Amino acid sequence: MASVLLPLAAGFEEVEAVGLVDVMRRGGIEVRIAYIDDSIGHGKVVVGANGIGVKADTSIKNVISEDFDMMVLPGGWGGTYALAENKRVLELVKEFKEKKVIGAMCAAPFVLKKAGVLGNDYTCYPGAKDEIDHPGYREDIKVVTDGNVMTSRGPGTAVCFGLAIVERLVGIESMQAVKDGMLLDYC
Repeated sequence: MASVLLPLAAGFEEVEAVGLVDVMRRGGIEVRIAYIDDSIGHGKVVVGANGIGVKADTSIKNVISEDFDMMVLPGGWGGTYALAENKRVLELVKEFKEKKVIGAMCAAPFVLKKAGVLGNDYTCYPGAKDEIDHPGYREDIKVVTDGNVMTSRGPGTAVCFGLAIVERLVGIESMQAVKDGMLLDYC
């Protein structure tokens, strides 16, 4: 079974995180959510930009890249900045880009740029483009794949991004079954 690591930091974009997890799990991917802030306490609930909490499975400190096929970063500036400042997250991003697949959406391609792994072609939330400040921005595509780097635009493209990940890790048949079952004819 394919497996994906999804790290969360306070201020993440809830629609993106939950949409990605939902679509990937429907597609047969094991998704583990990692928190980066040990101060969140025993319950391991990370609160997003709109006050919605998501329960994490483990600390980023416990993550071993070999246990996963891909790492996916949801956006939201609060969470993105925290991920970009976390040493372990940056180490993992580099490891995944080198050996596996890395994904980021909305503002999170900023983390990939900071780690030096953002591909030549990418997309992101339009308002994040200037801060990412990297050539190759594609505003006309929901999901951009450049080698081992996959990027997507924002909350409205989260399920499409999830489908692209399912297709990449599990196959087109599984992706199509999820797409049909969710009535996602716009992806």
